[in-house]
Amino acid sequence: LEGNDILGSAQTGTGKTAAFGVPLVAHLLKSKQGAGLVLLPTRELAGQVFKTLAGFIGRSPMPAALLIGGEDMGKQIRKLRAFPRLIVGTPGRINDHLQRGTLKLERTDFLVLDEVDRMLDMGFGVQLDAIARYLNADRQTLMFSATMPANMGKISAKYLNDPVRISVGSSHATAPNVSQELVQIDDKEKFGRLVEEIERRDGSILVFIRTKYGADKMAVKLKKLGHNAAPLHGDLRQNKRNQVIAGFRSKKYRVLVATDVAARGLDIPHIEHVINHDMPPNPEDYIHRIGRTARAGATGEAVNFVSGSDAGKWHAIQRLLHPDQKPQKIKGSKGKPKKRGGSGKTRFGKSAGKPSGKTTWTSTGKRGGKRRDPNVQNRETHKENDARDSGFEVGRSRNGRNADSLRAHSRAQSAGGRRNGARNDERNGANSKETGKQASRSVEGARDRSHGFAGPRGGTGKNRRDGARKGGRAFAGPGGQPRVRGKGRGTGPRRQA
Repeated sequence: LEGNDILGSAQTGTGKTAAFGVPLVAHLLKSKQGAGLVLLPTRELAGQVFKTLAGFIGRSPMPAALLIGGEDMGKQIRKLRAFPRLIVGTPGRINDHLQRGTLKLERTDFLVLDEVDRMLDMGFGVQLDAIARYLNADRQTLMFSATMPANMGKISAKYLNDPVRISVGSSHATAPNVSQELVQIDDKEKFGRLVEEIERRDGSILVFIRTKYGADKMAVKLKKLGHNAAPLHGDLRQNKRNQVIAGFRSKKYRVLVATDVAARGLDIPHIEHVINHDMPPNPEDYIHRIGRTARAGATGEAVNFVSGSDAGKWHAIQRLLHPDQKPQKIKGSKGKPKKRGGSGKTRFGKSAGKPSGKTTWTSTGKRGGKRRDPNVQNRETHKENDARDSGFEVGRSRNGRNADSLRAHSRAQSAGGRRNGARNDERNGANSKETGKQASRSVEGARDRSHGFAGPRGGTGKNRRDGARKGGRAFAGPGGQPRVRGKGRGTGPRRQA
């Protein structure tokens, strides 16, 4: 409200939309010439924020436009012709309108970047830089995010001018009213356990899965079992995505199977349970996923299916949430934490060694074991060297014999090549004679055809000429059939056909 640039972070579900929406609308109502631009990473989040800001505007005659991908470009252009003062959209579609020349941002003096970390993860950094070049230099910029990555300081320096840092709670903490449950399970048993969790719980359930194909497939399987389920992912058309969200909001669907497209900004108060069927690839996405429940002070539950292949992702999440605690061991995991030399960081690699799985953890990340006797090791090394030397001698003798064989084979090939060359010359001479005969026959045939007589299918040129003399003006046609030759072109049966 004082006109300062803001770099804000807060836990998900704490009301960031109102935090930038109220000063934005107040600025637009106070200034009759300025305009505001709100950029968000996903279409669903942009539509939700646009609806919230429209409620703040109320009955004020302030034109606004929602510019997102998947919707009719012509319809959006007609809205832009009304010179809207409030624009909400995604970076990709905003940049498209700027390149077309259908959007002008010279009057824009209020910029909001929400969920900046997600926009950068989705590759919108180039579009954000391109949009910034069209904006008014004398503007107020607000940047918000639920998590604050390490590179956020460099990014804020590109868009913010002496910003005020505001943080509500920890950016790496989950909502306090969410109870989290860990289920250690094999990958092939996940679906059966998911069905059990759905059947024993009440209320709306949001299931997160890794791939778009997996979301479609799981929704179909749940429908066959009698559950009202629907998929949500980025490959759906925009109108279909709107229908699915509207159906889930109105409780038409009890189970929503979604990818991380629903991890941020989806504000549906009656979501009571979040089930992570697949663990997210980024630890920060876990905070956003379970933040879809227990919003605005409500309570919720989060269930996490963690298999052995998910151990590394789960350990990364635990290090993010509880950096001072040792990560919990996952049954069936393929690796254990290994230290990188001198860095103090950990990584997770595949187990190797004896099938028992008992290993010793050293500071270099190598596996320990029983130390061997140096004398025995030296004797074995000498034996290996002797064997290698003897192998070299055998190789030399074999190479000598191989060289003699190669020279003899080369001489034989040379003699054979000369004989083959003589035979080829004879064949080529015979072929040349035959080719000459065929050429002469072709010339005779061409001479006959030039006089209007039939070709090879009707017989030889001489016989056809004799027949023509005997038969008057009747000449042989295709396949030896007679054809009457008219005075003008195109009068014969073949021309007429």
